[in-house]
Amino acid sequence: MLRLSALYRFPLKSCKAESLQQVGLDKLGLDGDRRWMLVDEASGRFLTQRVVGQMSQLSALWNAEGGLTLSVPGRSAIDIALPASDAELRGVTIFKDSLRVPDAGDEAGAWVSEFIGKPTRLVQIPLDRARITQAGYGKDDDQVAFADGFPLLLIGQASLEDLSQKVGQTLEMLRFRPNLVIEGSEAYAEDGWKRIRIGDVEFRVVKPCSRCILTTIDPQTGVRSDDREPLATLQKYRAQEEGAMFGQNLVNDGNGRLEVGMPVTVLE
Repeated sequence: MLRLSALYRFPLKSCKAESLQQVGLDKLGLDGDRRWMLVDEASGRFLTQRVVGQMSQLSALWNAEGGLTLSVPGRSAIDIALPASDAELRGVTIFKDSLRVPDAGDEAGAWVSEFIGKPTRLVQIPLDRARITQAGYGKDDDQVAFADGFPLLLIGQASLEDLSQKVGQTLEMLRFRPNLVIEGSEAYAEDGWKRIRIGDVEFRVVKPCSRCILTTIDPQTGVRSDDREPLATLQKYRAQEEGAMFGQNLVNDGNGRLEVGMPVTVLE
């Protein structure tokens, strides 16, 4: 039997995960997932571990009011409220998307600037300013917050175990930053799914996930592997035109709640 074996939320894009037992869903995926982002103050360009490795050590906990608590070893934590409806808007760029979103304010900006080591701002995306998902996949009105392209990422536990065997070391699931982990399927079974149901919520499987250099960063230490593993192995046997694929991007059709242990049904 297929079941949901793990749930992860990433409140702040490219920072540490929250491991959850249950969580709600809204139009943009898991409640609170990737609703916040760090940007370069001057350019508004988004920041990730791809170029700022220390972000792997930044913890961001989401609260029910939509705010954040940021913390890193050796520094006092900071609580950041959800920006007010009339908060200053900042122009930001994430990949090819340019948009204006609420800025979290100067206190938050000073805290993240000191951590990053250059002028940085913290921004938040409300539902009414969400981006459209990657063109050519899903429906025209599918939306996403600050995740790379789609609201949710699913990986089968057996797929990770197969990759670990090929690499020759036990790999942490969090290298691949999924929201949903499924147990009970064969390795890469998720490649063939088109629609699934978990609890009362249906999900469309819209696109394989192309993997990048982030997979080579140890999520515990933030250290990048010298041998480019596991990306190097993925590129040997999971390469497609857009890159090395591992995991599937999903869009949820409707709201609801998820809980670890729920059965998963493949509908198509």
